[in-house]
Amino acid sequence: MNAPQHPDLGFIHRFEPATTPGRPPLLLLHGTGGDENDLVPLGARMSPGSALLSPRGKVRENGMPRFFRRLAEGVFDLDDLKARTHELADFVAQARAAYALEQPIAVGFSNGANIAAAMMLLRPEALAGAVLMRATVPFTPDEPADLRGVPVLILAGSADPLVSVDSRSALAALLSGAGADVSAVTIDAGHGLTPRDIALASRWLAERG
Repeated sequence: MNAPQHPDLGFIHRFEPATTPGRPPLLLLHGTGGDENDLVPLGARMSPGSALLSPRGKVRENGMPRFFRRLAEGVFDLDDLKARTHELADFVAQARAAYALEQPIAVGFSNGANIAAAMMLLRPEALAGAVLMRATVPFTPDEPADLRGVPVLILAGSADPLVSVDSRSALAALLSGAGADVSAVTIDAGHGLTPRDIALASRWLAERG
């Protein structure tokens, strides 16, 4: 049975309490067409025993949930992206209070990874780190974020048709330039996730606590 939810936090979401003390909580951010249930089994495999907080994106694109609007494939609505990023960071703060959570590590896929990256740039206090799977640069900030020492794992697919090599390299450079401790790994995959992603993320998260 799922843990009691707090419907007044502003996002439809799912919360699973920690079962192992000391494990970092995870903020699970789905890709386009996913929902609050999508990444829960993945999060449980990546970091057994961690608390899991999984919101559903509020934007709809052809009926599919997303975390922010885009104008075309790979073209983001930057005003909407920034507003939604602040909204999501506020949700995280409220959820931390409601569920008595430490700073979470974001685990995001595709659209979810992009808003996780945006949160690190706009609201770095919201996250303790991030696993960004199939992410690109969400935007270039006017002022650099202070991400000194914040751990980030970027997992890219060598045959990803949606995220270019230049884009993922630029993201790693942007976050590293802000002080983040970035590990970037390109695996033999497309845009979809593979067992290799799970294994790499699991090992990286195990090192976080």
